[in-house]
Amino acid sequence: MSQKTINIIGWVLTTILGLLFGMSAFIKISQNPEAVAQAAAIGINAGTYQVIGIIEILALILFIIPRTAIIGSLLLVAYMGGAIVTHLQHQQPILMAVLVQITVWVTAFIRFPELKQRLLLAKN
Repeated sequence: MSQKTINIIGWVLTTILGLLFGMSAFIKISQNPEAVAQAAAIGINAGTYQVIGIIEILALILFIIPRTAIIGSLLLVAYMGGAIVTHLQHQQPILMAVLVQITVWVTAFIRFPELKQRLLLAKN
């Protein structure tokens, strides 16, 4: 596969994740009544839910900007880890959250081969 194709795949995945996280953050920040009710059902109040949306959008912005994308990737992975734990704690399905987290990792490894080198192939 050519480097150009790899770059295109990386940016397509980045766009898909950007739309997904952007929509999720917008729902949280705009205080969608259904989403707030679901959050309240697991013990998250509306104010905290809005703060979670702000954190999500900040991590997404860092992920999209090439200069800060590695830290953004790590923040989104951590964010999804928290989502997975929350789902597990409340006996909710985790498949979608796990798939999103895997997609973030794959996208980060495609966009930043040096990250893959450091994390997966590090030799001490």
